[in-house]
Amino acid sequence: MIFIDRERELEAIRERLNSDKLELILIYGRRRIGKTSLVLEAIKGYPSVYYLATEGRNNLAKFKQTAERVFPNIKFVKEDWESMFFALRDKVVVIDEFPYLIREDKAISSIFQKIIDEVLAGTKTKIILLGSSISTMSDILSYKSPLYGRRTASMLVNELKFKELRRLGFDLNEAIKIFGFAGGVPYYLTKVKTPFLDWINTELKKVDSFIKDEVDFLLRYEFQEISTYKEILLAIAMGKNSLGEIRDFVGVGGEVSSYLKKLERIGIIEREVPVLESKKSKKGKYIIKDKFVNFWFRFTYPNLSEIEEGIFEISEREYNEYLGRIFEEVAVQYLKERYRLNKVGRHWYKDVEIDILDKDLKLAGECKWSEKVNGTKVLYDLKGKLERLNLNVNKIVIFAKSFYKKDESEEVEYIDLEKLKEWYNKGNVT
Repeated sequence: MIFIDRERELEAIRERLNSDKLELILIYGRRRIGKTSLVLEAIKGYPSVYYLATEGRNNLAKFKQTAERVFPNIKFVKEDWESMFFALRDKVVVIDEFPYLIREDKAISSIFQKIIDEVLAGTKTKIILLGSSISTMSDILSYKSPLYGRRTASMLVNELKFKELRRLGFDLNEAIKIFGFAGGVPYYLTKVKTPFLDWINTELKKVDSFIKDEVDFLLRYEFQEISTYKEILLAIAMGKNSLGEIRDFVGVGGEVSSYLKKLERIGIIEREVPVLESKKSKKGKYIIKDKFVNFWFRFTYPNLSEIEEGIFEISEREYNEYLGRIFEEVAVQYLKERYRLNKVGRHWYKDVEIDILDKDLKLAGECKWSEKVNGTKVLYDLKGKLERLNLNVNKIVIFAKSFYKKDESEEVEYIDLEKLKEWYNKGNVT
């Protein structure tokens, strides 16, 4: 299941492995995204060494021990990186969590540069460096890095798309609930059971639940001190989305901007602007992009005491409120596929907010994660918003779990869960 929607990545890595030249491949992405499993699958059948770097000291000695188990002659090789790679010429060498080597020895990138330029030049050696620290791996890719210009390929491993959850056996209704918790992160998706709310409430009562400390581990891959970052994320999860609101909540003065930029850089948050505005718009709001992190700061972090006591539960009402924005994301994915829209998102001006608006004004929409919605009223309200903003669109689409009343106008389309199932289950949009 871990290789769902990873066929292109596997093919790209194997193409590099089959080349007749030296390759330096950098593969990175957030913790639990499936980088290691992807690479281990790709190198099957190739003469290779896989080494998982560790925090602390002695990674070189540990690497030699690992390589020796695969290639016994390494036992007689001098214990330095240049000698080791000379002995492993024309092999596949995978170093997982390469940022740990950088923490141990700041000169390691320069050492690897020399190995590539002098020790391995003209060979068919394949070096694959993996990392969960997106900031560190991005630095390696920058022009300031000694390895700049040496890499032959790089790959950011992203989350699975929402529709891929069907291949894990989740029906649409449960998939939306699970997507709000796990996003498209394979590790989390393989942990979940249905019904989701029963599972999550049971999981949160476990003394050894992986959920409790997961975000701390995730942040420590990127930052040495994480307390301020956690307070910033809590503020955003609580609906404090502007720079001023976050600064007031956290109380770190003007420094909050630098924290936000670092969180943006690693993909945990993003600055969302109204879809008709430029990226530099002053109307931007910060949102938590990573769904597991968003879930954690909405339900786990504020309730850690009750969770430790084993008395905390997420109610269906609370979770349905949380799923409103998740349902919007699913609706946007549907509309992008069906109408081939280039840019679609939320739009707001003063007290007017529209859930879905196409930048080219082909389409506007509203989403209600509710049963038996009065679609006629939603249509009337949306038309009022468009009129107030002096916007004209060709089509209106309204999403809900189900409707009890609809307008018969040709300008509006109502999409309930039954209609979404066709797209979700078969990949077709009609």
